[in-house]
Amino acid sequence: MTATTDGSTGATMPPRAAAASDTASTVPVAAGVQEAAARATRRATDFLLSRQDAEGWWKGDLETNVTMDAEDLMLRQFLGILDAETARAAALFVRGEQRADGTWASFHGGPGDLSATIEAYVALRLAGDAPDAPHMARAAAWVRDRGGIAAARVFTRIWLALFGWWRWEDLPELPPELIWFPSWMPLNIYDFGCWARQTIVPLTIVSAKRPVRPAPFGLDELHTDPATPHPARPFAPVASWDGAFQRLDKALHAFRKIAPRRVRRAAMNAAARWIIERQENDGCWGGIQPPAVYSVIALYLLGYDLQHPVMRAGLESLDRFAVWREDGARMIEACQSPVWDTCLAVIALADAGVPADHPQLVKAADWMLGEQVVRPGDWSVKRPGLPPGGWAFEFHNDNYPDIDDTAEVVLALRRVRHHDPERVEKAIGRGVRWNLGMQSRNGAWGAFDVDNTSPFPNRLPFCDFGEVIDPPSADVTAHVVEMLAVEGLTHDPRTRRGIDWLLAEQEADGGWFGRWGVNYVYGTGSVVPALVAAGLPGSHPAIRRAVTWLESVQNDDGGWGEDLRSYRHVEEWAGRGHSTASQTAWALMALLAAGERESRAVEGGIAWLAATQRADGSWDEPYFTGTGFPWDFSINYHLYRQVFPLTALGRYLHGEPAFVRHPADGARLTGARAN
Repeated sequence: MTATTDGSTGATMPPRAAAASDTASTVPVAAGVQEAAARATRRATDFLLSRQDAEGWWKGDLETNVTMDAEDLMLRQFLGILDAETARAAALFVRGEQRADGTWASFHGGPGDLSATIEAYVALRLAGDAPDAPHMARAAAWVRDRGGIAAARVFTRIWLALFGWWRWEDLPELPPELIWFPSWMPLNIYDFGCWARQTIVPLTIVSAKRPVRPAPFGLDELHTDPATPHPARPFAPVASWDGAFQRLDKALHAFRKIAPRRVRRAAMNAAARWIIERQENDGCWGGIQPPAVYSVIALYLLGYDLQHPVMRAGLESLDRFAVWREDGARMIEACQSPVWDTCLAVIALADAGVPADHPQLVKAADWMLGEQVVRPGDWSVKRPGLPPGGWAFEFHNDNYPDIDDTAEVVLALRRVRHHDPERVEKAIGRGVRWNLGMQSRNGAWGAFDVDNTSPFPNRLPFCDFGEVIDPPSADVTAHVVEMLAVEGLTHDPRTRRGIDWLLAEQEADGGWFGRWGVNYVYGTGSVVPALVAAGLPGSHPAIRRAVTWLESVQNDDGGWGEDLRSYRHVEEWAGRGHSTASQTAWALMALLAAGERESRAVEGGIAWLAATQRADGSWDEPYFTGTGFPWDFSINYHLYRQVFPLTALGRYLHGEPAFVRHPADGARLTGARAN
């Protein structure tokens, strides 16, 4: 088998990786597969049921990378509240993530990342690690070889500027007057995706204030040339968009010197009101860590002391992102995913044969019903007349429900026979109506907003880290189409537009690009079941092309995997990587929907899942198969390795899922099978 090489690291990986989990054993593909699948399903069902919280939800750890931990320490250092125990526990985790070459990666098995390595190095210095310690010296040498601090991303240099390790004047300007731009004006805050919007608004205050706290140590060892730590950056050609925005940034630096103080102060106060209005009841902002960190800093700079109720609640919310491990290490989650995990767990258990009226499924449904967002949020700026009714991803996030969670929650509720069917029907009706109202002009759906497709935000010099807009994607659109089909809306013109968009977005090789999962395997695993649910036969040319592509990228061990480098090296990495439980399940879900149950590809995938399952019914999966920003910010959802394999095994054993209806004359079951 010919190997491919990722030029950024020199690492080689076979196009069809044969390495499976250490727990794997050889299972004949054609012999005993159904029996092995049944055993694996029983074990996985028991395992997942045992992990439900008493309140009815599921939540796996959401692992990202050490920048979350480093920035948490830097925040506490900036506020003067960093304690020795927190520093020790965080350093234990950060040290444990360092690679042999001294670097830190942004995902398991990925190349060393310059900004992550710089931030991790600073965190360890704050925790007391000496710069001449071997692990620190290796990291510093690697950073210097890659251009030093000057080559790091803007967000990393902002953190360093807070302590005087970088000059504010050498950072892009972000004026707080941005808060006043009307929604029709280019580069208004609603041109940014909700995650970027929540981060940029507080950072306009930080940028305007340019605070510097005394640094506890220097970082000369991270500069290529300490004598000239701030090398000039060349301008792009004037005729290019990058050149235009670079010159706009230069003009904003000049404006800073003449901006009327009263106007700037009013803009910062308006931004502060915007921030406070969007603080959730539990103190967080949007249920995610980065906006909370920057919001706390911004309000602190405006004079909010740490005992102010807003600040106290914000800091307490940040503590809830900490996961304490058995070895005493402390990992920071960028976000928490209980709604997403719970609806996926319900789908998996129901498809695996757990009865629709099982008490744990009913309890999960009760919890999900209580999480429906019934007040307007930022999405209503573009859809002011649309009644609310979506679901968010997190425990508390009423401002930003998302289209993907809403579709999957509806699909989960349809699998449960609930004791209050009228309540379920009303909740589903609100969710369906909201999702339909969030359709973009092109017929597809983004994750949080409508038509969030402006080309300008990603061009800003400030935005050099990940996606800052929220355009429609194949995976989200597929989940909505599947939900609408289940709700009997297959022939609704809005559903048909979504189907047409999906068909037009298919890649030439037969796959679909996955925005929120890795990557073409995820996109294809989402789209094929949706198209089949919407009535496309397995013989449809688009379905056949997808099947052919999935079969072509199946690994020699029977599983499927895809490395995150597919987002940058499409031809080399698309559908290529070490087999994982979640990605194998996605491929199987597509193939089963396409009618390939008896194929050797499906049997091989089912056999791989059965063979790699642990004795307790779980699967091991160190590889990151989720994305926040493709390539730049990757996620390991620790529950993915449980819910998706169980879903695939259940559909292999029982066929397509069954759904519960609650017509006026009483509840009944419809679908390919009854529970």
